[in-house]
Amino acid sequence: MSTTHSRAVVIEHTGGPEQMHLIEAPVGDPGPGEVRIRHHAIGLNYIDVYQRSGLYPLPLPLRLGMEGAGVIEAVGAGVEHLRVGDRAAYASQPPGSYCDARVLPAMNVCRLPEGIGFEQGAAMMLKGLTAQYLLRHCKPVEGLQAGDWVLFHAAAGGVGLIACQWARALGLRLIATAGTDEKCALALANGAVHAINYRHANVAERVRALTAGSGVKVVYDGVGKDTWEGSLDSLATFGLLVSFGNASGPVPPFAPALLAAKGSVYVTRQTLFHHITSRARTQAMADELFAVVGSGAVQIHVEQRYPLAQVQQAHQALEARQTVGATVLLP
Repeated sequence: MSTTHSRAVVIEHTGGPEQMHLIEAPVGDPGPGEVRIRHHAIGLNYIDVYQRSGLYPLPLPLRLGMEGAGVIEAVGAGVEHLRVGDRAAYASQPPGSYCDARVLPAMNVCRLPEGIGFEQGAAMMLKGLTAQYLLRHCKPVEGLQAGDWVLFHAAAGGVGLIACQWARALGLRLIATAGTDEKCALALANGAVHAINYRHANVAERVRALTAGSGVKVVYDGVGKDTWEGSLDSLATFGLLVSFGNASGPVPPFAPALLAAKGSVYVTRQTLFHHITSRARTQAMADELFAVVGSGAVQIHVEQRYPLAQVQQAHQALEARQTVGATVLLP
């Protein structure tokens, strides 16, 4: 067995950004169904914050990070879609991408097309596949057609800017929310047809005004507690609220009768990792993402870059909502 070494970010206790520490650790050869990848860029996502804080409990000590891009260094038995030297990117369980190199299951690792750089690749897999399943698989009971209204919270973030552009390409009328006028302008520049600064306006009232009182067919909500009530109040009859994150904290318990009172609406809580449970499904979703990026319809905005050693500062900026678009860590 050959052994290489890697720096890796680990937490021994849940809590704030100060819990993250950089260690040096050996990295062995991949086993059956695994690959070893040396990262050129690493994606930063809000799920990393949930795992670090303990909102999503995982066994400790824990290595953080769900997304990365780099070059395949070694391939285990049974892996047929990747070769040594391939440029590759992934969004994958288990966590551990905050490192120079790692071994991980090959199932969710995809060859990165020429023309898509490592920073783009690291910034687009988890966020882009999330946008893909939201817009392509999380649809209201009456379906989604060009011209339909949808609402997307935190639209100037990494997932949001991809969703704004992709929705435009699908012909959907996306209403964006964001917390500053600058972020609203960014969402509009990326395909939103309207943007609401939630600090200065009542979101549900503005949505009703924009949609001639009908409301939207779908709300995509990665914020959670702070937007929950406004999301329900923005829905059309039989509309769908897709909850996919808890940036402001988890949604409190509610009585099912509330859904009838809001217009016989539907609620679902989604996670990417139920959508990428097979090699074929992962590749099909990634192919659609690569195609829409390759066509130019969706551009991946990497707006913040931090050295891996500055991971604490990166988390602080993300939680303070000081970031726009995507953030990458650079080994």
